[in-house]
This record gives sequence, structure tokens and C-alpha cells, in this order.
Amino acid sequence: MPSMNPDGFEATTVHDCYYSEGRFNKNGEDLNRNFPDVFNSNNVTIQPETQAVINWIQNETFVLSANLHGGALVASYTFDNGNPATGSLRGYSRSRDDDVFIHLARTYSSNHASMYKGNECGNKPVFPYGITNGYAWYQLKGGMQDYNYIWGQCFEITLELSCCKYPPASQLQAFWNDNKAALIEYIKQVHLGVKGQVLGRHGQPLPNVIVEAKGREHICPYRTNRHGEYYLLLLPGSYVLNATAPGSGSILKTLLVPNSPENFSALKYDFVFPEVSTLARDASCPTKSLYQDFESISAAVKPTLHFLALVTVLYTVFK
Repeated sequence: MPSMNPDGFEATTVHDCYYSEGRFNKNGEDLNRNFPDVFNSNNVTIQPETQAVINWIQNETFVLSANLHGGALVASYTFDNGNPATGSLRGYSRSRDDDVFIHLARTYSSNHASMYKGNECGNKPVFPYGITNGYAWYQLKGGMQDYNYIWGQCFEITLELSCCKYPPASQLQAFWNDNKAALIEYIKQVHLGVKGQVLGRHGQPLPNVIVEAKGREHICPYRTNRHGEYYLLLLPGSYVLNATAPGSGSILKTLLVPNSPENFSALKYDFVFPEVSTLARDASCPTKSLYQDFESISAAVKPTLHFLALVTVLYTVFK
């Protein structure tokens, strides 16, 4: 998607390095404050551009993404908003996958020509290793990266790529040179962790089955798509995966996850349910501000059908 706000960009008349009227669409709305927010009821009118992106996210199985901004030089990761349960009282809003997000942000910054230095913009804050938790930088309600992670089952980071919001076209080649290696290495991280299908005993794909790693239950449970596929970004290590089919119990599986990007493929594991009832779509994702306790959210917490095994795998070691 080249631009989420083409009208705002085209309407801009003053190309100032540090301020842009192009932030707002034709209706005067900031689209990166316009997504549903799980922590606060932000009472915004969803704009057509935002709704188009929401539809896109919900209709495709995105796993890893990045949105590109200007005005700083840093890789920022979720959460942008939060509450005491996520650590907001301590100035940092932590997701259950905080280690993965730090890895993703550092993968980009360390492969960028200068982002890793953390202080290239002079008048901006200093960012150790060129990364920051979004909330630790400043609180943002209704942002795209939180929406993607919570409702879209997609790990997204925000990449601020230029100190000047409107760098001249003559610098485009230099920007490409600075970002090329970082973009490639970031894209490779889509192979982190585990992927597979959930199937019935006759091999039919089962949609809407919750598949999550124990201890990493998401605010909105991650579910298989219409093809029965699931994708979980995880750093190398041992994890217990829990597949929960409504009305049909749960299956547990312990997996040793290797450094999958090196082989350009996540570890593959398929779950098979011997008996399964009709799986209706359960729209259990939140629409209002919730969440003081993550543990009470996911349905994949108390398995009733246990298939526990240990798989030994050669550990080889994108405001």
C-alpha cells in the first residue's frame, strides 16, 4: 500500500521538515489515531481509508508487516497504548510477545545504515539501539500497529525513516541504499516460529480453531483462517502450543523451535482433531476498552484433551 492517506499528501502545500498538514485526510482526521482501540474507547468516526485497511487486514492472512513514517529515525513496536496490566504505570506497555517485537525492531535498526545509532535526528529523543516501545515514546490511541497485532493476528512495527517529514526527491536513492538491507532482513523474519494447519480426521481444514503458545495468549485469541492455517511468530526455544476447537477440547504439543529464518521456513506442525463439532465463527474479539488481566481473555487455557509429546528438532541455532 503506497499511501494510506493520498488525499492528505496531495493537499499539502507547505513541505516543512518538522510539520505536515498532510497528516490529516479530507475530513480533518488523523488516520493513525482512527483505528479501534482495545484499551480506550477513542470515540472516533472510522474514516473510509481506515475502514478499507481494516477490511484488507480482516480478509487476508497477514503475518508480519511494517508501516513507514517520517519525522524520526527509529523502529517503534507495540503497544502504543496500554493500561496497568501492560505496564503503563511504569512507562512501558508490554505485549505477551515483547521479546519478538524487540527482535523485529532490532533486526531492522541493526541492518539500517544509521538507525541503530539512536540519535541521528539531533533534536529528537535518543533511542538505544534505534528502537523504542511505542508507549515509552508517547501514548497513542487508535494506532494501526496495535490494531494489526490485536485484531489482525499480524505482528507490525512502525518504521520512522527520515528526520525530515518531506525529504526532497533527490534523496530517494540514498534512502533506498540506507534501507535496502534492513527491509530484506526484516521480511525474512516472517519465517520465525511455527506454522501449520488444523485438520479433522478426514483431512479437512478446520477454521476458527484457537492456536496459541502457552503463556502467550493474546487479547484476541489467534485462530486458524478459512484454510485451517495458523502462524505464530516465536523466537528459538521450547514452547507448548495449545489448539482449542470450540466444543471439541484441546490438543497440547511441545515443540522445539529452531532459528527458522536461516532456512527460510518456519517450523511446520499440523494438528489433527479425531472428533470435531461444527465450528461457527466466534466473534469474541473485543470492541470496547477491556483488559486488566490477560489471563482471563483466551479460551485456550484449560485443555480437556491432552496429546502431549516432545518433538526434537535440530536446534540450528516493520508516530
